[in-house]
Amino acid sequence: MPIRITGLNSGLDTDSIVQELVSAHRLKQEKYQKEQTKLSWKQDTWKELNTKIYGFYSKTLSNMRWEGNFVSKKRTIVSDSTKASVTADGTVVNGTQTLKINKLATAGYITGTELKSNNGTKLTSSSLLASLGVQNGTLKLEVGNEVKNVQVRSDMKVSEFLDELRKQGITANFDEGNQRFFLNSSQSGKGNDIRFVADNPNSLDILGKMGLATEQNYNEAGVAKPADKALAIKKDAENAQIELNGTVFESDSNKFVINGLTIQATGVSDLMTISTETDVDGIYDMIKNFITEYSTLMNSMESAYNADSAKGYEPLTDKEKSELSDEEVEKWEKKIKDSLLRRDDTLRSVMSAMSMAMGKSYEIDGERYSLSSFGIKTAGYFSKAENESYAYHIDGDKDDASTEGNADKLRKAITENPEAVTKFFTQLAKDVYGALDEKMKGTELSSSYTVYNDVQMQKEYDEYTKTIKKWEDKLKDLEDYYYNKFAAMETALSKLQSQTNSLTALLGG
Repeated sequence: MPIRITGLNSGLDTDSIVQELVSAHRLKQEKYQKEQTKLSWKQDTWKELNTKIYGFYSKTLSNMRWEGNFVSKKRTIVSDSTKASVTADGTVVNGTQTLKINKLATAGYITGTELKSNNGTKLTSSSLLASLGVQNGTLKLEVGNEVKNVQVRSDMKVSEFLDELRKQGITANFDEGNQRFFLNSSQSGKGNDIRFVADNPNSLDILGKMGLATEQNYNEAGVAKPADKALAIKKDAENAQIELNGTVFESDSNKFVINGLTIQATGVSDLMTISTETDVDGIYDMIKNFITEYSTLMNSMESAYNADSAKGYEPLTDKEKSELSDEEVEKWEKKIKDSLLRRDDTLRSVMSAMSMAMGKSYEIDGERYSLSSFGIKTAGYFSKAENESYAYHIDGDKDDASTEGNADKLRKAITENPEAVTKFFTQLAKDVYGALDEKMKGTELSSSYTVYNDVQMQKEYDEYTKTIKKWEDKLKDLEDYYYNKFAAMETALSKLQSQTNSLTALLGG
């Protein structure tokens, strides 16, 4: 910005005069700035509301459309929960079944014999296998139905040997305190059992010197077991075994999935019972959550639509803010922000679409149902709270003081006719979902999954930016024009003053 030295000759406050001369134009610029600020606030308000609408649409409302989310609400009770836990999916018919846990699945393991090094010192993970007299060779290892070869070297450390076993999917450790190898399969069941195969004298010798040779190894190698030699203990893996309704089932783990039941065996048991029934509380809570979220969303939209007018309130300029406290500025701006969607046609159309869909009735198995059939209604005109015209209340809801004393029709319906409840609410959710889906379609004016014209509003915002820039340029040009005029006047006055002084001097003044 150029440095302007004004009023030297005239004594005028040129800056004030220029600002007064351009004030009308500055007011126009400020008008556009305030309109852009309000538009920005309105964009933010819509974004926040749209996030709530989309969250309801994509989660709770979307989930309510599928019958599977209702029929999966099954509750199972095992007569001895210390022996098994059971869950049921939607395909399981309500009733009682019998269950008996015969065996739990176990992993195969090998407990080695106590080792002694050639020099009598205790072995550690850093000890070489040569200290046990082990020569180079190959051990054949069976893991389940797969045969794997483990290379053994005399210069291999105990820790390195363990690493080789672990690479084959075996849990392997060396207990320095007890001087023994402990090996077990990483998974339970016969299909994951482990064992070494001694099919030649060299492999039997390696196993023997490492304390891992079992009686079976000597037998398969055709070598007589030394009478004075302790052998490793091999415990075979076992499958879990249960009887469900008299039929025997086996699994390599303690988990069974049979005809919609997921059974986790935790202990051997006598005959037990499994009772499967509709999870009334689960379905009730799902419906209640849906009604609560819908009502909360509608309340927030109605509050925005019925907000008090902010007529006479406009965004403050920096100068205006400087004359107020922070609290006063915040209160002033809140008054404007709260009113931005007042009587908004787009907002009204969204509320109307949702409320109309929620008010529908449907014929199910020859009988007509609506929300009121299940004791779900909006409050009466004289009893409803402010901005809660669309909010639904559930009769018998212990969390709702206005209806908790009424008969609980919803829970009764879930208990007596869960199929009808499921069909009604899935159809209702589909229609509400469809109504919102229609409102959220992308157009030239709006993005997809957006209920308001965000694209159009952004274009308007950008146009304001251009307009404000034009007015800034116009103001600068106008200010320069007036300053140039005053500068010319000051120059003329300076010349006049100089001539006057000269004349005075000639006249002997």
